[in-house]
Amino acid sequence: MPSYREPSFQDRTAAAAKAKQKALEMLRNKPAVDPAVLEERRKTAEAREQALAAERAAKAEALAQAKAEKKALKEAEAARKAQEEAEAAEAAALKEARLKPPSAAEMKAARDARYAARKARAQR
Repeated sequence: MPSYREPSFQDRTAAAAKAKQKALEMLRNKPAVDPAVLEERRKTAEAREQALAAERAAKAEALAQAKAEKKALKEAEAARKAQEEAEAAEAAALKEARLKPPSAAEMKAARDARYAARKARAQR
């Protein structure tokens, strides 16, 4: 059995040149692409690009709509909180008014009103 012989530099360059020539021959023998096929490929690529653009636009629209809905929910929540705070403040003011003893002027006004009502009943 013969032993393995390491290829020399000349052998390697010759093999590379031969492979290059073979590739060039295959390229030269390759038939030209039909213009109809090229047009069909172009149309297919254009249709694919339009579909992708439409999909991107739909995603952008959905994202904008989601942002608008989120903003509306946030604003509604803020309005609800403001309403609750206003109601709480009003309730606190009413409670404070009920718990606070009447001032001297308020007591005098209530007494005068009772006196006027009694006088009005007596004159009938």
